[in-house]
Amino acid sequence: PPISEISSMAQCLRSALRAVRSRAPRCCVATLAVPPKRAAARYFCAAAPQSASTAKRGGFAVLEQSDVAYFRSLLGDCNVMTPEEFGRDDLLKYNRDWMGKWEGRSASILKPASTEEVSAVMKYANERNLAVVPQGGNTGLVGGSVPVHDELVLSLLRMNQVEDLDTRSGIVTVQAGCVLEHLDQHLAPHGFMVPLDLGAKGTCTIGGNAATNAGGLRYLRYGSLRGNILGIEAVMADGQIVDSLSALRKDNTGYGLPQLFIGSEGTLGVITKLTILCPPRPKAVNIAFFGCANFEDVQRTFALARQNLGEVLSAVEFCDRAAVDFVLKREAGAGVRDPLERQYPFYVLIETSGSDADHDTEKLHRFLEAAMSAGEGPAAVLDGVVAADSVQAKAIWRLREGVSDAMTTAGYVYKYDVSLPLPRMYELVEATRERVAAAGFADTAKSAGYGHLGDANLHLNVTSTTGRDDRLLELLEPWVFEWVSAARGSISAEHGIGQCKPDYLHLSKADSAVALMTTLKASLDPKGILN
Repeated sequence: PPISEISSMAQCLRSALRAVRSRAPRCCVATLAVPPKRAAARYFCAAAPQSASTAKRGGFAVLEQSDVAYFRSLLGDCNVMTPEEFGRDDLLKYNRDWMGKWEGRSASILKPASTEEVSAVMKYANERNLAVVPQGGNTGLVGGSVPVHDELVLSLLRMNQVEDLDTRSGIVTVQAGCVLEHLDQHLAPHGFMVPLDLGAKGTCTIGGNAATNAGGLRYLRYGSLRGNILGIEAVMADGQIVDSLSALRKDNTGYGLPQLFIGSEGTLGVITKLTILCPPRPKAVNIAFFGCANFEDVQRTFALARQNLGEVLSAVEFCDRAAVDFVLKREAGAGVRDPLERQYPFYVLIETSGSDADHDTEKLHRFLEAAMSAGEGPAAVLDGVVAADSVQAKAIWRLREGVSDAMTTAGYVYKYDVSLPLPRMYELVEATRERVAAAGFADTAKSAGYGHLGDANLHLNVTSTTGRDDRLLELLEPWVFEWVSAARGSISAEHGIGQCKPDYLHLSKADSAVALMTTLKASLDPKGILN
């Protein structure tokens, strides 16, 4: 059976064993008894988070057996996990973030299957003053989807159904726990697609995407999720269900409540359902990969792409040679290779998507002529290749999408997701390399820059090949955030704030804006139990 079914069977088996223990004679209970709660607490404390949040636990209540009993009566035995019955490895995927930097010690993992169950959980938690962290696929990069201390983890993975699709308008109604790739596969036979694409699409959920206002690879063509989400159903901290699940493209009646929850990272409510306007699936897709001499030529290539490709331009990505080398080293055994004969300092990936292959190909040829023509000065690109089929296209995309994983597995990585004025995007990478080298880390800390040219979103990765090094962290933070602020950029382009950046929020937001956020939080979640 699939892994998910095996996991579910294992959980049910544990629940059955627990039921047997409760009915067994005293001598049998002594033999099968689980470790006492205190021992479990020591076990989890021994595996402390690699990066500690500055957030204090506060005066929240501690989970008791009566609370666990209530949640089991509500959700079923198989859908409530506690440290007393499950090992650390079983709970790790809920307690530790994808980066392995933040690890909480949740008192219980709760798995509701409906909005009503989420509502009942939140109503009870609010009355008991139990802290809760909503969680989707747990693929975030700033520690926003894992507990800081012992909060309840509210996993929405069981709420994974596509409820409705209007095959004329492309408006889909979907539960928050639906995996992004699964949603896209559901839309494909009907000629539509999700207006969002991420490297983590096989694991991340659409509710988590909305809660973090995820950007991704299709932002240039389709814009942010804010512009594509028409409605949201959410459960408030006190359990109240807010139905703002409109399927209308125009609705100018009162406040735009869905926008309140998009990008809120689970701090104002739990997103349970969404209505999304999905664009038509393109019938013709072209992928091209170019080598450039410098970042100035990268910018020229982007400008030429916009001028010549216009409405069919769907993605413009860039990466430096260091980023490509990490991918080639990691993917050497998987058949991924350098598509160009020579090495270049910079690379640009361009994707076009349209409905007429001949029309799109003609526009692509005009762009190629402009980009590779010397004209009055040097050509914008020095070499390039256009994918001949879908296999080659996937291999080229892998060079860009594989950077994050490749740098993460090469050592301990420090990741920065920022937006900057386009001319200054790569200056941060150069400044980082100079700073790291001056401090004596030139041989052990490798920096690389890549990202989304279309929205000036830079991903700066610094991999310590010798493992975690707090001296390197102190060298990078808060210096990176201060540098970005001075350049009039944003310290978080698409990943959010999470546990990583709350202390630096003031560098991107005015005091008055932060004060208004505080007021909203206090109004919608007076006890502060959410995230």
